[in-house]
Amino acid sequence: MDARDLRVSDAEREHVGRILQSAVGQGMLSLGEFTERMDTALAAKTRAELNIVLVDLPGVRLVGAETANRGYTAPQPTSGPQQQHPTVAPGERDVVRGRMSGLSRKGPWHVPATLFVSTKMSSVTLDFTEAVVSTQVVEVVVDDFASSVSLIVPPNATVDMNGLDLVGASANNKVRTGPPVGALHLVVRGRMRFGSVTAKHPFGTGWRRLLGQMD
Repeated sequence: MDARDLRVSDAEREHVGRILQSAVGQGMLSLGEFTERMDTALAAKTRAELNIVLVDLPGVRLVGAETANRGYTAPQPTSGPQQQHPTVAPGERDVVRGRMSGLSRKGPWHVPATLFVSTKMSSVTLDFTEAVVSTQVVEVVVDDFASSVSLIVPPNATVDMNGLDLVGASANNKVRTGPPVGALHLVVRGRMRFGSVTAKHPFGTGWRRLLGQMD
């Protein structure tokens, strides 16, 4: 069987996604082209189908090229050192993990001192308003690709997003940044790629504060 007809794994699809992301950063692809090619890569079943999104990008080795072992060599970024990303390693209860999914944590859920968020093309809501928190400072370590992450915190909570590395992404903090004054202070760090993260209070918090001042 030709190597190009072999099936591809999720790891290979994600690797190609990183190559496409690098191409955007180098100005070789527009965001529109990136989105189209990512759709194709995620739907690819064989290596030949996966190669379609890379064929016109310089510096990558494709299936079918004349190589020493005549096998498949995963494409590599053409420039720049590899950055170290947060490692999602602790117990599963400390990890919010999703791929093309809708995820939520709300109610009296347990919040560890360090919470890892490893997501891809997902919608994530972490509601801390009724959560069981054992420490005042909670570290949220994000490793995300093209997801929407919402952090809902109690009225007296504070959130620090200065540790986020944004790549074609956005971070919107609608609450106080600190120093910690209440029962919860979130420190959000890690990497967001082509996604968004928002920290906010529950709906209506501002109105309740205003009405309380008027009483």
